[in-house]
Amino acid sequence: MGDPAGIGPEIVLRALMREDAPAALVLGCPQALRRAAALLGELTWPIAQLASPADLALCPPRCIPVWAPPGLPTGLEALTWGQIDARAGQAAALCIEAAVRLLQQGLGRAIVTAPIHKEALSAAGVPYPGHTEMLQALAAPQGGEPPPVRMMLANEELKVVLVTIHMALRRALEVLDFEGVLSTLRIAHRAAAAWGQATPRIAVAGLNPHAGEGGLFGDEELRFIAPAVQAAREEGIDARGPFAPDTVFMRARHAPPRHPGEFDLVVAMTHDHGLIPVKYLGVEQGVNVTLGLPFVRTSPDHGTAFDIAGRGVADDASLRAALRMALALSGGPVAAAGAA
Repeated sequence: MGDPAGIGPEIVLRALMREDAPAALVLGCPQALRRAAALLGELTWPIAQLASPADLALCPPRCIPVWAPPGLPTGLEALTWGQIDARAGQAAALCIEAAVRLLQQGLGRAIVTAPIHKEALSAAGVPYPGHTEMLQALAAPQGGEPPPVRMMLANEELKVVLVTIHMALRRALEVLDFEGVLSTLRIAHRAAAAWGQATPRIAVAGLNPHAGEGGLFGDEELRFIAPAVQAAREEGIDARGPFAPDTVFMRARHAPPRHPGEFDLVVAMTHDHGLIPVKYLGVEQGVNVTLGLPFVRTSPDHGTAFDIAGRGVADDASLRAALRMALALSGGPVAAAGAA
């Protein structure tokens, strides 16, 4: 249901109180959801507090099934709206962990995570900067290495996969290398099969202005980006580039009939390089997808919106888009992870 002090509980209720909403189990605090329900006014569906996830099958239609994982902090329904609180971060982490366990036990097909606050996670002592890194660690086999994952932000017009995500820009420039770009291309190529594209056309955005202009504005394209693209092509991946990052997103934008996209995916080197174009097209339709996990995970492409939390005005469109994409990618029922 997202951070209890943010808009997560509200948008979860809005998204699931629809006749066409997918069957979903909400992980989180029933009392916090009831507090959010009071904001909406028009709520007509009751919240059903389940003793265990298995009780979902017994839940009648037109209600919101909620399961509270053991160990949730108390008093989540009394948190101050729009303020960072360690209890909210602790609840988020517990619900993410519980959601992964359910999927590992075969009790779900996908996780849809409502927004959490990174500072609340940190305040709770959670050693991960965000969802992606936590899910990667939780998906690791016992005693094994975490699977390599990548973040994709997508809407109906543009899909962008990132080589680096939540780190300072200076640090991202230090860690970018041949293997990171090639690994991203491999992960994106494999993931495309989930939505029916066995050989996606992947454009690679350069790092520097004009993709380095032959080394005049930086040599990363020459040193490792172009070689990684070539190596991917030798493996049968339809990767192209590197292209100038200020134009490649326009070329990839798929807005038929007047503007069919030249590419199915764009790989961008850094977080803001890749996410700004997608978000500019409309935050309300953007979906965050974690590629490389052994299960489907999606989320809306906005944050906890502390500035409007508690006012009952949050838009659930991006969460609904995340639910739709989770269904499309998993081909089955969706488990919506509360406080995640």
